[in-house]
Amino acid sequence: MRRFTPALILSLIVGSAVGAQPTSSAKNVVLEIFRARTAIPAGHELKIALRLTIAHDWHLNSHTPTFDYLIPTDFEILPREGVIVTDIQFPKGEKQKFEFAEQPIDVYSGTVTIFASLRLSSRFSPGTDTLLAKLRVQSCNDHVCLAPSTISVSIPVVVAGTGTEGGEINSELFSSYSPTVASSTELQNDFADAFRNKGSVLAYLAIFLVGLALNLTPCVYPMLSVTVSLFGTQTETHATRVFVKAIVYVLGIATMYSTLGVSAALGGGLFGSWLQSPWVLGGIAALLFGLALSSFGLYQIAIPYWLTSKLGGQEGSGFIATYLSGLVVGVFAAPCVGPPVIALLTYVSAKGDPLLGFQIFFALSLGLGFPYLILGTFSGLLKKIPRSGTWLVWVEHIFGVILVGASCFYLSLAVAPKLAAYIVPAAAILGGSYLGFLDPTGREKKFLNRIQWMFGVLCIALGMYFASALTEHGLVWEPYSEQALAEAKAKSQPVMMDFYADWCIPCLELDRKTFVEAAVKDATMKFRRFKVDLTHFDSEESEALRKRFSISGVPTIVFLSAEGIEQQSARVVGFLPSAEFVAKALSAQRIQ
Repeated sequence: MRRFTPALILSLIVGSAVGAQPTSSAKNVVLEIFRARTAIPAGHELKIALRLTIAHDWHLNSHTPTFDYLIPTDFEILPREGVIVTDIQFPKGEKQKFEFAEQPIDVYSGTVTIFASLRLSSRFSPGTDTLLAKLRVQSCNDHVCLAPSTISVSIPVVVAGTGTEGGEINSELFSSYSPTVASSTELQNDFADAFRNKGSVLAYLAIFLVGLALNLTPCVYPMLSVTVSLFGTQTETHATRVFVKAIVYVLGIATMYSTLGVSAALGGGLFGSWLQSPWVLGGIAALLFGLALSSFGLYQIAIPYWLTSKLGGQEGSGFIATYLSGLVVGVFAAPCVGPPVIALLTYVSAKGDPLLGFQIFFALSLGLGFPYLILGTFSGLLKKIPRSGTWLVWVEHIFGVILVGASCFYLSLAVAPKLAAYIVPAAAILGGSYLGFLDPTGREKKFLNRIQWMFGVLCIALGMYFASALTEHGLVWEPYSEQALAEAKAKSQPVMMDFYADWCIPCLELDRKTFVEAAVKDATMKFRRFKVDLTHFDSEESEALRKRFSISGVPTIVFLSAEGIEQQSARVVGFLPSAEFVAKALSAQRIQ
C-alpha cells in the first residue's frame, strides 16, 4: 500500500493533467444557492445554503482535511460595505479509505451543504442585489487529484420594503441549520440589551453613566486643566450666569461628539478616526503646550476684540465663545473614548436612524461633560480667594505641568506612539521634582514649602511606581500575515488576534496592564497569538481586514477555533482588566 505524501499528491496532480480526466476540479462540482426567505428587510439577517453536488466516484477534501498539506474546501463571502458575515458552517466530512493512503481521509462526496448567515445594513435600499463569494475546492478520485479550483459564486439578495418581509422557503433544508453564534449583532451588544429589556429611559441613563466613566481615561485629564483655565480667568461673578455658561460649554462638548458619532455610524468608519491623524494630534500637542506656557505666566491668552464683539461678549466670555470652546476642548478626549463608543456605533449602525444616533451620543457626551459643568461653575471661585497667597500661583504651575505632560503625550502619539507609555512616569518624576524642589514660588513661606516638598515626593514616588510597571514583560506575539494564519489553521491551532493601532491608548493599556499578568499568559498559552496592525486605519489593507473580521475599532481581540471559526462570545472590544480577560480566554477554550 502506498504512503500518502505531498510528493504523491504532486504526482497525482501531474497525472491528472496528462490523463483522460477532467482538468479542473470545478467541473466535478455542481453548485446551487438557496435562501431561507424570499426577501428580507434591510437590517435583518439573510440565511443562505450552498449545495455542492459532487460527481460520481469523485470526492473533495473536507474543510478540515486529515493532513495539513491537503487543500481544504473553503467558502468565503467577499467583503462588502454594509454586510457582516455572522456565521459559516461547513458539513462534517466522512472518513473514506483510498488506495493511496494508509489511513482513512476526511472527505466530502455525493451532496453536501454549506450554510451561512449574513446581516445586511439598514441602509440597503429595497430591490434586488447580488453578493459575491468564492468557493475553493480540490477534487480527487482513488487514482488522481485535480488541480484546485476557485469558483466564483453569486448570491442573489432581495431586500424587502419597509414594514414588509418575505415568506419562508426551503424550510426543510434550513431546518438542520442552527447558527453557532447569535444571528444579530445586537445580541452581542450590552446597549442593545438595555434598550430592549430595560426601556429607553434606563438605557439612556446607562449611556450617561458610561460617558461619566470616560472621565477616568487618561487623555481626558487635560480637559480639567483647560476648563479651569477658561472659567478661572473670566470676570463674571453672577452665579446663575456662570452656571448657564457652564451648561453652554458642556453643550459644545456634547454637540461635537454627537455629530462625530452619528457621522461615523452612518459612514461605517471609526469614531473620530481623523482625530487620530498625526497632524491633528500634533496640533493638539501644540495647543496644550501654548496653554501650559500661559499657566506659567509667560502671557495671557485672549480672543481678539474684533472677534469677541461679534461673539457677544468681552474677553472671550460670551455664550457663543464659550460654546465654541466646548467644541474644541472635546477633541482632546477623542483618542481615549473608543471602546464604549464602538458598541454604540454597532447599535446605531444596525438601526440606521440618525435621530436615534444623535440622541444616544448626546447622552454619552452629556455624561462625559457633566464634571465640567460643576468645574466650570465653581472655577470662578478661585478669583474670590485673595491674590496675596502665592499658593495660587503654585497651583497654576501644577496645571501648567499637567498640560506640558499632556502635550508631550499627544506629541508622542503623533511621532513615536511606542514611547507614549513612558510619558506618564517621566512627567510625574520631572514634574514632581520641579513643583516640589525647583519652583521658586512660595519658598519664603514654610507651610507652603512643606506642602510642596510632600507633593514633590509623592509625584516622584508615583512616577517610579509607574516606571517599574513598564519593565514587566507581556505576551509574546507574532506579526500577522495571511500565510501564518493559514498555517495555524492547517495545524488546527486556536488563534488569538489583537487588532491594535499605535495611536490607540486603550491598546497601550492592554499591553502594559493586562497582558503582563501571569494569569493572562497562562490562559492564552494554548493560542497562537498574532498582532494585527491597523495604525493606518483607512488603508486598503486595513479596510480589507476590518471587513473580513468585522472590526469597528481598536483594540479588538478575536479568538478563532482550531477550525478557523471565530468564537463570537469571547470577542473583546476595548480595555479589560486581567480577571475579565482571563474569563474571555477561558470561555474561548471551552468552546473549542
